[in-house]
Amino acid sequence: MKFDPETLVYNDQGLIPAIAQDETGAVLMMAWMNIEAVKRTLETRRVTYWSRSRQAFWIKGETSGHIQRLIDLRVDCDADCLLMIVEQEGPACHTNRRSCFYTSVLEGDNVELMAPMA
Repeated sequence: MKFDPETLVYNDQGLIPAIAQDETGAVLMMAWMNIEAVKRTLETRRVTYWSRSRQAFWIKGETSGHIQRLIDLRVDCDADCLLMIVEQEGPACHTNRRSCFYTSVLEGDNVELMAPMA
């Protein structure tokens, strides 16, 4: 059966959460996609998000050089969330860390798990 991005369940702003995970299984980041971003990502294999703050498409790595190449796009059981397996060049986070999930809450304290990449 051919995949159709129209069959995904988008929120009332026309967006769907998209989680980027690298080949090792590490979760790198979460951002939003609209139907056109999903289509562009599948066509180009360069991960394209929808920036809610800029109200514009955001091709990951376009300005930073920290490119995400799509390896696999997976849809969850309710079709309302995406998991993208990606090849990540450099850091995924705008803080220059490999992952946006670099803080853990341990015994009520924020604990930084990783420093920015050099």
